[in-house]
Amino acid sequence: MSSTLDMRAIELPSAEFDKEAEAAGLNLPIEQTEVWARYEATVPGRRPWGAYRLERDGEAVAYIRLFDYETHGYHFLRSNHGPVWLQAPKPEDEQAALEAIRAVVRERGEGQVFVRCCVDADLDCCEPALSIVPYDTTVVIDVTGGDDEILARMKPRGRRDVRKALREAPITCADETEQAAKSFSDYYGVLVETGERDGFHPAPASDYEDMLRILGPEYCRLFAGRQEDGKVVTWSLVTISSSMAVRYYAASSTATMRKHVTDKLLYFECCSLGKFEDGRVKSYDLMAIGSELSPTLLGLNEFKTKFCKQVTHVAPDRDYPIRGGFYRSLKLARKVVVRARGAKQNRTVEKEVASKTKPSTK
Repeated sequence: MSSTLDMRAIELPSAEFDKEAEAAGLNLPIEQTEVWARYEATVPGRRPWGAYRLERDGEAVAYIRLFDYETHGYHFLRSNHGPVWLQAPKPEDEQAALEAIRAVVRERGEGQVFVRCCVDADLDCCEPALSIVPYDTTVVIDVTGGDDEILARMKPRGRRDVRKALREAPITCADETEQAAKSFSDYYGVLVETGERDGFHPAPASDYEDMLRILGPEYCRLFAGRQEDGKVVTWSLVTISSSMAVRYYAASSTATMRKHVTDKLLYFECCSLGKFEDGRVKSYDLMAIGSELSPTLLGLNEFKTKFCKQVTHVAPDRDYPIRGGFYRSLKLARKVVVRARGAKQNRTVEKEVASKTKPSTK
């Protein structure tokens, strides 16, 4: 394996980082851009930590922007969708990059416990990411060539469902970015309903308003589907960076799910993004489906994979411990929490079963 001597992390001014990476031919993910750093700076417990060129023998090999996250009394560094490599890395390249980052972290001496970033190889020095569900597979839709070409590139089932949705889905779709940035109230109820159905807790409505407002319409859009009575029943919040768009958040009403409303909205999004700024956007990433690495996400596959004939592999998030003893204690604490949650769920199920099977006293 390569050592830190083979690769160095050179800090760059934030604006220079974007320009240099783009000049090198990279399409930076939104989370690796300066505009995202401005947004993260407004989120409590987060701050931009540094933007770096990773180089070997004076030549750039990758770029990475890191953010400091504070949670439960400790700090870690996060690089969402980073490093961004100029060429596909070998395992030894990823090892050397991690060592170079660790050298910078230790030099600054701020005590971060680990670095979380995208590492494709299953390196011995890395751990599965704590407290999140990492993914290594996604669906990326080609949105070039116009509406008919977008439809033609889908799987047969996708084309069938979209055509049915265009005929029958009882919604009108529109880009509602401006009004959503002013008030998220029309959309938040659908998100809460989605969270109750799918088992997650959404952030406060103001967080989504802030994201739309701070990133601005050049980098963030909201598309929505409304019924005849004006009620929002499905929506997607989409980020845009260079030629890439990502379906970052999405929500839908349970009552209309079988009416193909989300199929209609997603096709509307693809067509709208394909026309965005005279065709600047070339691809639309639906962000995560299930795989052997992330089996809990397999429920997403049936819907998302019908819109594209192939899936796309991506490097998953992994944790790279800096303070090994502290990180081991976090792993142990996580196991205790998971075990306690499982026991609580079992007790709840047992009570429900008992209440349903208890003999009547009448």
